[in-house]
Amino acid sequence: MKKYTGRSVYGGIAIGRITVFKRQEIFVKRTHVADTEHELQRVEAAKEQALGQLRAVYEKALREVGETNAQIFEIHMMMLEDEDYNESIRNIIESQSVNAEYAIAATSDNFTEMFSSMEDAYMQARAADVCDISNRMLRNLHTDSGEQMMHDEKVIICADDLAPSETVLLDKEKVLAFVTAHGSSNSHTAILARNMNIPAIIGVGDTFMKEINNGDEAIVDGFTGEIFINPDTETLQQLLEKQRSDEKKKKLLQELKGKENVTLDGTQINIYANIGSVENIGAVLLNDAGGIGLFRSEFLYLESKDFPTEEQQFAVYKKVLESMAGKKVIIRTMDIGADKQVDYFGLKKEENPAMGYRAIRICLTRPEIFRTQLRALYRASAYGNLGIMFPMITSTAELQQILEICDTVRSELRGEGAEISETVELGVMIETPAAAIISDLLAPMVDFFSVGTNDLTQYTLACDRQNPEIEPFCDTHHEAILRLISMSAENAHKHGAWIGICGELAADTSLTETFLRMGIDELSVSPSFVLKVRETVRGIDLSE
Repeated sequence: MKKYTGRSVYGGIAIGRITVFKRQEIFVKRTHVADTEHELQRVEAAKEQALGQLRAVYEKALREVGETNAQIFEIHMMMLEDEDYNESIRNIIESQSVNAEYAIAATSDNFTEMFSSMEDAYMQARAADVCDISNRMLRNLHTDSGEQMMHDEKVIICADDLAPSETVLLDKEKVLAFVTAHGSSNSHTAILARNMNIPAIIGVGDTFMKEINNGDEAIVDGFTGEIFINPDTETLQQLLEKQRSDEKKKKLLQELKGKENVTLDGTQINIYANIGSVENIGAVLLNDAGGIGLFRSEFLYLESKDFPTEEQQFAVYKKVLESMAGKKVIIRTMDIGADKQVDYFGLKKEENPAMGYRAIRICLTRPEIFRTQLRALYRASAYGNLGIMFPMITSTAELQQILEICDTVRSELRGEGAEISETVELGVMIETPAAAIISDLLAPMVDFFSVGTNDLTQYTLACDRQNPEIEPFCDTHHEAILRLISMSAENAHKHGAWIGICGELAADTSLTETFLRMGIDELSVSPSFVLKVRETVRGIDLSE
């Protein structure tokens, strides 16, 4: 047995035989031509054929993965009509008197290199789109559309990489999973895989492709990013059990999807999801969450080599809001510090970082970072139902300073003519005992509270959440923690604010009834726990 590891694109267990996908290799030679006009006509014919093919792929994608995800093929059609792209091909043919194939390949190489050299990860991923449309035209010039990927049995597709059009053309009824040696998690191929619900792993490496063969038995673990080739009996049994467990959860999903989060006595509660990136939105929708209760924006900073720009942040926030189609999305301002260290922030080493320079304390002392994020958030607010919440609040003075900065940012954006929503909710996290104790003073200043039970437990019990040695002393059900949550709920409602819980305790179904009796309005959990919590809520009777 051999094991390889890549990056998970979509979770799930697939067990079956491998089919190695190799697209037809097109060897392009540079040939001198006398009739350049004829070559230009060949390019135009190949382009028109490609446009027709892309329209057909778009219609298939529209049926299978929805309008948002089918838009990539509209973009491909636009790229085929791009003036700079076509002018480059024309110029190479006319100035060098060369064949159409060479001109297309050279243009593809130049544009791909240009996109790949950009710092923005999204733009880097567009290099694959340029290759896709160029290869399509080259295939058409060679009279082979390369569109067929049919199989007689269900298989695991393994490839160096897959273009978006190739991914859509996969017959979902015959494909168990796909694994690629290369690929980007920002690519449209990865996004399409998530929306097609196909277990997928990318970035396994070139060695993987060299060592596998058609017909090899394999297991793909889309949850961990592992693929096992010719697995032994023990591994097979373990993964079969994991597959059965996953199928059971999916069956539960089908039974509970679309049902209300309502108790037996009619009490309603919102069940939202916690995520850390755009890539997790598919899991939010798949598990039927009512919204996003915590979008951890700090991952934008953790995954970047420098401070993410306003435009980079705006693009991410806009995408999340659009994808959730009007459902509530609560984005937490960056919670950098403590266990989330970023080199380019230049933070000093601290003896006790969990209680040090972190989160809102960085934002208020380095306002240029804070203002950039707020500008991006407010600009994105025009595209959905946004809530902004601030972590690590300990005083009304901090909150007053935050609200003043928000007012200034909104005024600036309006002055620039930017469209922003007038209904953005502002909230604070209750994750310090100080915030819970003065919750009666904080509540009139905001629209909502969200209880971060992980840090609230740490600070209340003086138990470092990173230290495994004191785990026996860390009682997450401690009466002091529950009282602080209850106090916060009472004060929130007294002043017209709503309250949710976004920490790990939100998914602890042994406490669900306790939280509902406190008056908690929303529970935000990892996407995979949404249905488990819904099931628990629907079995509670608060009238008893």
